[in-house]
Amino acid sequence: MATTSDLRTNMIIRYNGQLHRVMEFYHHAPGNWRAMVIMKLKNIETGKTIEERVRAGSEIEIVRVEKRPMQFLYREGDVYHFMDTETFEQIEVAEDMIGAPAKFLKENEMADILFYDDNKILGVEPPLFVTLQVTEASVAVRGDTATNVNKQVTLETGAVVSVPAFVNQGDYVRIDTRTGEYIERIK
Repeated sequence: MATTSDLRTNMIIRYNGQLHRVMEFYHHAPGNWRAMVIMKLKNIETGKTIEERVRAGSEIEIVRVEKRPMQFLYREGDVYHFMDTETFEQIEVAEDMIGAPAKFLKENEMADILFYDDNKILGVEPPLFVTLQVTEASVAVRGDTATNVNKQVTLETGAVVSVPAFVNQGDYVRIDTRTGEYIERIK
């Protein structure tokens, strides 16, 4: 069995009978008291974040998670369809299991599907950075280029992001899927 010294950020553990993702953790030794580990955990099912304190060296149950790269095929309502490129098996994943990065998934792109315990789907990890085309952009007002002025644009996936004023319709931009922020314009 693993102990608190084996903890890592983004690790999946079973705590109090439920699956949690370790968001943060740190070791705390308050003077002459016993050392403890303070963990910030996010419940996989409910999305609720909790902070727990456990004695340093306590046993924890690490859940073995398997990542499989799969191709995103299409979206049908709130359901996303993925295909294993080796076996051609197709699966359906609800939008809430993907979370905010779902709006940056482009058809035919690869994403990692997380599985545990006999092929139960735990979640989807899209690529960290995606390159998408701007389909709608307002025209920048003359004189606004002297300062860092941002404008809202619509991308080919339907996502709306804030970009610098020099980005125009038809340009390709790189987006960080974790934060939804503009990174750079691609030539």
